[in-house]
Amino acid sequence: MSDDRTEQRAAELLPEERAAGSADPRAQAEAILAESDEREADPGAAPDSFLERRRSDQTAEPTETTR
Repeated sequence: MSDDRTEQRAAELLPEERAAGSADPRAQAEAILAESDEREADPGAAPDSFLERRRSDQTAEPTETTR
């Protein structure tokens, strides 16, 4: 994992990540990125999640939404 990637992620924590607090944002960013990399390499790695991948031509048309 690159230092630049980690530093950027640490600087851009999501609001809910900031609200949870962290004594070490860099370590938090490293953990977030490591988990993200694992899930990207093995989509089934997340035990309670379902990852659905679609191409841009498979998206719903605005007329097909529930709103």
